[in-house]
Amino acid sequence: MTGQVECQLCPKYCRIDPGRTGDCGVRVNRDGTLLATTWGHPCALHMDPIEKKPLFHFLPGTEVLSLATVGCNLHCRNCQNWSISQGVPEDTPAYDLPPGDLVSLAKGEGCPSVAYTYTEPLVYYEYTRDACRAARDVGLRNVLVTAGYINEGPLRELLPHVDAANVDLKAFDDGFYKTYCEATLRPVLRTLEVCLELGVHLEITNLVIPTLNDSEDGIAKLVGWIVETLGVDVPLHFSRFQPRYRMKNLPPTPGETLERCRDQALAAGLRYVYVGNLRSRDGESTFCPTATCPGRARPLVRRSGYRILDNRLEGGKCPDCGAAVYGRWE
Repeated sequence: MTGQVECQLCPKYCRIDPGRTGDCGVRVNRDGTLLATTWGHPCALHMDPIEKKPLFHFLPGTEVLSLATVGCNLHCRNCQNWSISQGVPEDTPAYDLPPGDLVSLAKGEGCPSVAYTYTEPLVYYEYTRDACRAARDVGLRNVLVTAGYINEGPLRELLPHVDAANVDLKAFDDGFYKTYCEATLRPVLRTLEVCLELGVHLEITNLVIPTLNDSEDGIAKLVGWIVETLGVDVPLHFSRFQPRYRMKNLPPTPGETLERCRDQALAAGLRYVYVGNLRSRDGESTFCPTATCPGRARPLVRRSGYRILDNRLEGGKCPDCGAAVYGRWE
């Protein structure tokens, strides 16, 4: 069609007719030019504990200014923020907050970092990129909370300005991605690889959904890939599913399932494995990675929900044996 443009941001390569948007709902073809309509217009803006992202090994106990615009290039049936991720700009109230004002707000609130989160920060890419640059200029750190569905070129342009990322690895199954998210697995795996390659602090979340991605075999494949490809130090969060949006027919994830997933991951060699959206005796705390550590049974960082109850780390190391713990602690 005359005037059609192709968006090359994500693997969907949307071919967009004049006056229409891509699959994400926010990137529009305006007279043959591709425009990011939500630039500088976040619809959500909150102060959160960094542990809520969840990031357990990055600036623990600090507050992070968290924002989102509408839009997402995935359409997960269980999305917890579906009202904005699947929304459209013209129907969603938003702030007028260009990058300079956003950074000033974060500084004024005493936040050491800014998080691009809630929906998908990679579809409001230009705003995320420009805000990351502005934040870095004044000494703030940048956090992505993302599904990681992006092409490698724009990802590599963005990541030098990013300090930490929590990537949602929904399942180690391409069929799951196609059926329940309208996406594919391989680009997400590549995002994880590139984050680690470029020195971004990385943590992974897997939402465990009963009957869909909770089998022992499926968890074994997911964990095995992490161990083999990313290494044993990348923290993994198994999060509890709650029925919502278009997936209200399934029950919440049993606590026993989450603890079994955690045990599997630890047995496979991962050093830092957590349970989320559920109280857990050991699954919320960080322990020394050294098996022979004399204080191994005592948590290094003890948490309850998003609260730090105790932090015994000294310069990012175990005070009992001196082992370094993966993360950015100060």
